[in-house]
Amino acid sequence: MRMKPGPDPNFPYLEANIDFHFPDQSQWKDDIISIGGNLSPGMLLSAYEQGIFPWYNHADPIIWQSPDPRCVIFPEKLHVSASMKKVFKKNIFKITFDADFYGVIKGCAEKIRPGQNGTWITTDIIDAYMELYRLGWAHSAEAWQDGELAGGCYGVLMRRVFCGESMFALKPNASKAAFLNMAKTMFEHGVAFIDCQVPNPYLMSLGGEEMPRDIFLELLKKFPAKRC
Repeated sequence: MRMKPGPDPNFPYLEANIDFHFPDQSQWKDDIISIGGNLSPGMLLSAYEQGIFPWYNHADPIIWQSPDPRCVIFPEKLHVSASMKKVFKKNIFKITFDADFYGVIKGCAEKIRPGQNGTWITTDIIDAYMELYRLGWAHSAEAWQDGELAGGCYGVLMRRVFCGESMFALKPNASKAAFLNMAKTMFEHGVAFIDCQVPNPYLMSLGGEEMPRDIFLELLKKFPAKRC
């Protein structure tokens, strides 16, 4: 029987302090780890602790994934290009943190991306991450220009691991400015690495590097993405 799109209305709501156990890593065969469930705080936070996150199309049930390879950025590898140094020197953008989380996630959802049919940031995703934001787990960085939101990024902070989710830009370099400022601040406050999830040329230009999933999962054991 085909599962209905989005969260399962019959799956129990898990509060932030409740654990959910996904299939053991020894059973993982490909990027898709599990299908179904909902986006309640306990399920989302449990997923991040286990190196998993939701990634699915609007017509699908919730698909929980852990890509292989994985993309991460370490503090010493964060790269600020010469052109971005000029952007920062000119103070083109005003950068804030957690000032407009909804504006950022909405901007990410509305951003047209080449090669993608629609967006995976559905209304259900927005509602779920807004709840994580209200609970203090999700965070955003905003780049403002002339008083308008020009770009930003958001993700989930799990102790010493920041799990980046998405970014968008309405002005050139706005998303980079927001992300680089957030990354620098996170690293200064003890974050061991940023999980960028899926490697792409844009992330690699900011200092991202690929690693096999099993190495990434070992890294999570060294720096557990746990609820404090």
